[in-house]
Formats: sequence, C-alpha cells, structure tokens
Amino acid sequence: MKILVVGGAGYIGSVCAELLLDAGHTVSIFDNLSEGHRGAIDPRAEFIECGLEDQQSVERLLVRRRPDAVMHFAANALVGESMQNPSKYFRNNVANGLNLLDAMLEAGVPKLIFSSTCAIFGPPDRVPIDETMPTRPINPYGESKLAFEKILRWYDQIHGLKFVSLRYFNAAGASAKFGEDHRVETHLIPNVLKVALGEKLAVEIFGTDYETPDGTCIRDYIHIIDLAQAHILALGASKSEFYNLGTGGGSSVREVIDACRKVTGRKIEIVDKPRRPGDPPRLIASSEKIQRELGWKPQFQSLDAIIDSAWKWHQKFPRGYGD
Repeated sequence: MKILVVGGAGYIGSVCAELLLDAGHTVSIFDNLSEGHRGAIDPRAEFIECGLEDQQSVERLLVRRRPDAVMHFAANALVGESMQNPSKYFRNNVANGLNLLDAMLEAGVPKLIFSSTCAIFGPPDRVPIDETMPTRPINPYGESKLAFEKILRWYDQIHGLKFVSLRYFNAAGASAKFGEDHRVETHLIPNVLKVALGEKLAVEIFGTDYETPDGTCIRDYIHIIDLAQAHILALGASKSEFYNLGTGGGSSVREVIDACRKVTGRKIEIVDKPRRPGDPPRLIASSEKIQRELGWKPQFQSLDAIIDSAWKWHQKFPRGYGD
C-alpha cells in the first residue's frame, strides 16, 4: 500500500514508518519538524517538510501521491502546556486535523489511522479501561483528541471517510533505529534513563501517597513496536472503530525506576515531590477488543524488555537526534 505518515519524524510516527517500510509498503513522511527530528526520518521514505495549517499544500500532495491511507500522528501532546495554552492545542490538534480530513476528501483518500490517547477518558471509574467507559477529559489535550474523534464519526457518517482511532496508554521503548527524544521530555522512562546516563542528577517522583501498593502511580507501558504493529493491522480493518492499546498490566513509578536500575546497572537517585493535579492513581488498558477483532497481540509484555530496548537506543544516542 501507499501510506502517508503525517508526523512521521516524531517518536511513534518514525517507528511506524520504519515498520511499514520493512513490510514492503511505500511510505511518504509529512512533518513540519516543530516536534520531530530530521534524524528520525527513515531514509527509505520520501520526506515532505510542511505543516497541516497549509491545507492547499496538503491537498496538492494528496492529489499527487494518491495514498491508500493516511496515518495521523501530528499533534501537540503535553498535558501541562495544554492547561497554559489551550489555543495551541485546539488549533493544531483540531483545526489542523480538519484541514487534513478536508484535503483527504478532495483527493479521494479513503482511510485515516488516528493517533489518539487515554487522556480522553480522564480519571477512570474502574480499571482496566475498555472502550465503553465514559469520556471525561480533564485537560485541553485530552479534550482536543476527543473532539477530533467525534469529528471522525461525523465524517464517516456523512462522507464515508473510514477511520481507526487508537487510544494509547504509555508508549515506551525503541526500535534499533528510532527512539524517544522529545524537546520537552515529560515521560518517565527516558527521564529515568537520563539519570543513568549522567544527563540528570535525579528522577522526580510526583506523589508517593497514592492508594497503590508502594504509594506511586501505576501505568500501563506498551512497547513502541507493539504500538506500530497495531497501526499496520488497523490498515486492514473493515469498518471504522476505536481501540484502546495497552498490555493490560501495570507498573508503578518505583517499579519502573527499579527496573531501570536492574537493566542499566547504574545508580539512580530519586527525589520525592508532591502530587501533580489530575494524575489518577491507576491507568491500565483493556486491549481485548483489538485483540479479538484485529488479532493484535503485544510481543513485549515484560517491562524489562521495554526498558532494555530504550536503554540500548539511549546509549547509542545519548544526546538524542542532536538537532
């Protein structure tokens, strides 16, 4: 198939593009490099540097390339920033996403695979979280993703534009080529590994008094390669659908730090900090639906295996992509 990967120079998009190319698909990567990196662009793919705010350029590209599907990863994704600058999140994650959908309609592109988030749910009534649970986002980031999911429903109903929306929990790990390098790094595992590499003095634990076995938050970590495989399977979905993506297990902040100590063999100092507002004690996904309907099965169930892949990449690229 011919696939346009929008946001393909970012963390998840780069690994998805790599796996698509490995599977024999033709890939074009579209990215404005505001969050992505030139070093994260697979050299086997065509690269177009452009932003979704330029709808006419997007439309010309789609008419020229005629992809079979679009994978859409281009978004701002910092919860804290979204609470300070909601306009940025609604403009980029919703308005620019609409530009992409309208360009797809004009060019006759039939399918979108959308990068969504567990932040659409907000604090859950129960775990594991399945697709039937109420959506009550508590920040503009989650609200922007939920708004776009609702738009996708209407574009399917009115225009017949097919989609699969994949709700991520905690993406982690790396492929041999591509890994996690955010300009503002908020994710736990890369921040812990920065301490192991000597890039940071200590890792901060935000909240040690939660109602969990060790008092720290529990999250469902999913390997980036398993996440990418779900996107490839979604290309074959026969109908529009929403799927949650996780392993169904959970690891606390302290368990992640202990696993990083074990994998790296390095001393990792910690600093206890107060809770951050809006952090639920537990976020664990039920992925039964995508396993049942698309046959997805995560290969990397072990936290150690996820961390080991990230550690190998960070050792190889201690300064990330360096741009």
